[in-house]
Amino acid sequence: MKIRIFAILSLIAGSFAFSSCIDDEATDNAILANDKLAIEEYLESNTIVNVKEYYDEVTGLRVIWQELSGSGIGVTAGDTLQVDYTGKLLSNKVFDTSNEQVARDAGVFSSGRTYAPLKFPIGYNFLIAGFEFGVGQMEQGDKATVFIPSEFAYGRQGSGIIPSSAPILFELDLIQVTQGPQQ
Repeated sequence: MKIRIFAILSLIAGSFAFSSCIDDEATDNAILANDKLAIEEYLESNTIVNVKEYYDEVTGLRVIWQELSGSGIGVTAGDTLQVDYTGKLLSNKVFDTSNEQVARDAGVFSSGRTYAPLKFPIGYNFLIAGFEFGVGQMEQGDKATVFIPSEFAYGRQGSGIIPSSAPILFELDLIQVTQGPQQ
């Protein structure tokens, strides 16, 4: 009898061990494929001005410019940027913005917050990778929308109202580039 119980417990333990060995890379690849599909579906069902586009097929990151400034002032790691932004889920629900009126209109206004362009040095990973990638493709004065698969956003953990493994988008207005120490 003890041998049967031991055998059953061993089978159960082995099943748990096997199921915990599911390949994380395969799971990540499946999530990325789903994110890419969700972004494609968003683009098919939403009108977005497109004067220029960049798409990285491997990562799924996509930048679509609504306005090109022609300033010639690009972004280099170490520069300090000022960016107005609005972050949205692919349902178009705003989850964050630097613009007070957008926050009020979207129902995400917080009276304890100062609404102003985000000022940050690029290249130090202070922000999610997809945001930094997108703004890094722009020039001062450009306006663009960056589509970010979840792996380069908030990942499997999500954040606040952003669900786990959710692709997102940011509408960006690169206001100013101040040259900084180059990395």
